[in-house]
Amino acid sequence: MRSAFRNSALAAFSGVAVAMLAAAPATAATTLRVCADPNNLPYSKKDGSGFENKIAEILADQMNAKLEYYWMPQRRGFLRETIKAGHCDVVMGVPSAMRTLETTRPYYRSSYVFLQRKGDPTISSYDDPALKKLKIGVQLIGEDGLNTPPVHDLGRRGIVDNIEGYMVYGDPESDTPLSPVVDAVADGDVDVSIVWGPIAGYYAKAEPVPLKLTPILIDPSQPVLQMAYGISIGTRHADLDLHGEVSQALRERSEEIDAVLADYGVPRIDKPQASGK
Repeated sequence: MRSAFRNSALAAFSGVAVAMLAAAPATAATTLRVCADPNNLPYSKKDGSGFENKIAEILADQMNAKLEYYWMPQRRGFLRETIKAGHCDVVMGVPSAMRTLETTRPYYRSSYVFLQRKGDPTISSYDDPALKKLKIGVQLIGEDGLNTPPVHDLGRRGIVDNIEGYMVYGDPESDTPLSPVVDAVADGDVDVSIVWGPIAGYYAKAEPVPLKLTPILIDPSQPVLQMAYGISIGTRHADLDLHGEVSQALRERSEEIDAVLADYGVPRIDKPQASGK
């Protein structure tokens, strides 16, 4: 059951479905080959406008490598059809604890957040009695009964009838497929949404009404799922040289990477000042 929750959390971040990896090691990184979704803002987009695109550019520059992409929508089987198949060598933005990839040290740490209109009474806990009365927007995966950690924690508290679901993957024909769960708060369709931080931070900046984000930081002794995650870059386990190069580039250009994350409104619990808050 715990592994199912881990998989569902990953899907909420970027739509990646975890797959077992077994592939030959890559050659020396004269080219940085990145696996990415062509329409997945704020993370990645084919025109290079996502924050993971910007960070990949910084890494390639530091590594003196040519940046190339293998584009594929991040759905079930993404890893199997991209990095495992040898089409690319690096996956941006994966949970640091992901065992199917060799992950770098996290380059940021974020959390799920309560997203509300500014001025509304702040919700900061799943045990706030107001959640039983408010209409709540949540991210849903909808495959094999897997859902994001907030959905499970609300369900454990009997908060089910006042939930409105928004699919993690979104509408592939939209330019902003991940925005509906944020738009719903701005439009008044829901009172509060529970959203993975980078998605909330990026889209909240573009809304016509001011919104506020409250990180969900839980007491580890309480029976709730993990709400905060370190985010890393992943390579195949066998690609130790590439992993080392990427790790060094992350260290060398950490200030520039922090600036990109701040520019995109990524709420951080490791470095709050970088989020502009």
